Amino acid sequence: MSDDRLIVALDVADAVQGLALADTLGDTVGFYKIGLGMLTGGGLALANELKQGHGKRIFLDMKLFDISATVEAAVRGLAQFDLDFLTVHGDPHVVRAAKQGAAGSNLKILGVTILTSLDRGDLDASMIVSGDLPDLVVERARRALEAGADGIIASPNEAALIRALPQARDRLIVTPGVRPVGTDPGDQKRIATPASAIAAGADHIVVGRPVWKSDDPRGAAQAILDDLSKI
Repeated sequence: MSDDRLIVALDVADAVQGLALADTLGDTVGFYKIGLGMLTGGGLALANELKQGHGKRIFLDMKLFDISATVEAAVRGLAQFDLDFLTVHGDPHVVRAAKQGAAGSNLKILGVTILTSLDRGDLDASMIVSGDLPDLVVERARRALEAGADGIIASPNEAALIRALPQARDRLIVTPGVRPVGTDPGDQKRIATPASAIAAGADHIVVGRPVWKSDDPRGAAQAILDDLSKI
């Protein structure tokens, strides 16, 4: 039986490999993330197949950012696929446009705060305003929520701070950068274990490589679910 607090990222080469992985995971996993890297490999077709043909929930991780009219049009087009979550950058004008595009659908708009692969040095290199990274994440989260975001994407390290915001009441927190104990952090710099991320206030965790790179993906997913069952 799946636990939809776990979202498995299908960060593989194309839709054929993604569908094969989903078949391997079977009923262990009920929620999948399809990201930008899969887009040219049939990502939207895979999203539709998993949603309509297999009854899975789908998180489309596009991190949209553009002028308001373009974001609104893009989200309106994506909303027709009856998916569950869509990411946009957490800038207020982007969030407001995405909400307009999603109007009349069940698509949840999640605002990205600061990518979990970034640290303060990366922000300095990008000329982002000075300040402690957690403070910047929380402020971006607050502004995105006030603009109407249904939830926030943030690292497990900031989940509790965001959950404490008055604006976060009844909103979603989804945390990438989750790594089971003993697994390679890869390019993630702000990480936590599955159970600790949920305990910090996350509603969903996103796990990719520790599952799909495992010799036993179903067993790896089940181990995460076993960890979550303690919460």
